[in-house]
Amino acid sequence: MIDTLNQLDIDLFLWLNGRYTPWLDPIMIWITERNSWFPLYALLIGWLIYRYRKQAVGYILTIIFSVAVADQLASSVIKPLTHRLRPCHELSLQKLIHPVLECGGQYGFCSSHASTTFALAASLWLMLGKQHSWLRWGFLWAATVSYSRIYVAAHYPLDVLAGTGVGILSATLCVFVLNKWQTRSEAQKLI
Repeated sequence: MIDTLNQLDIDLFLWLNGRYTPWLDPIMIWITERNSWFPLYALLIGWLIYRYRKQAVGYILTIIFSVAVADQLASSVIKPLTHRLRPCHELSLQKLIHPVLECGGQYGFCSSHASTTFALAASLWLMLGKQHSWLRWGFLWAATVSYSRIYVAAHYPLDVLAGTGVGILSATLCVFVLNKWQTRSEAQKLI
């Protein structure tokens, strides 16, 4: 069963990674680079502060904790436990893949890019999605960043899928803690 699932994952990776075009390479490199998104993060923080004033501190801290938990679960817990090589480190795939960047770390399960971007998107959606339906576009952004990891040959599809789950789970946990804290703070004000 696991061998079959692994082979399906490899086959899907090879198919997706094989759908490259040279003009898309620099775009995918830009999308996959973490530093490319710093202006978006700064804009997001500025918007939260402008729109929510004092509440923004709780929202920003929740996002930071959610992203940090997702990153640490993916990088410091799951990758060392699974030891699944990235496709770009897999010798049997070297002639079949289209690597666009240096390969990076040895292990790829699960994708830290997917976990952190989905943690950010899910945190925003869970905290503010009812008020701002446009925040749903954060999931498309996270999916695009996650797909870029397959495009550059850094991750298999299951690495990305698992990272997505880790990100959404960490966001759900951190937003739950924020909601509990806010409820407790409001109850103490009434006393």
